[in-house]
Amino acid sequence: MPRPKSEFEGIYPCDFYTPAELLEPGQMYTVYEIARLLQDLEPDAEIDEGTEQVLLDWAIPWVMQHGDELVVAEPPTDADPGYYGLRESDDAAASGSDTDGDA
Repeated sequence: MPRPKSEFEGIYPCDFYTPAELLEPGQMYTVYEIARLLQDLEPDAEIDEGTEQVLLDWAIPWVMQHGDELVVAEPPTDADPGYYGLRESDDAAASGSDTDGDA
């Protein structure tokens, strides 16, 4: 049920990091690491599985929203997640690469 704002001790802006604020240039991150970073945790912080699922609920839309500012790399194996990083000027070839196999 909705609740009046007056019932809360405090309310805050719903601000999210931009990719440039969150990710280090030259580094690639899994969505799990991005989820932790969005909560001001270390990328390798130990968290329980339930918490990780909640954090992913925030991270996946964030990655999709900022896709034009990111690059993606194939996972090392089929069992691993993909990796995301900041799109940088030297990644120009990646932005124009053919992704549908019609090269």
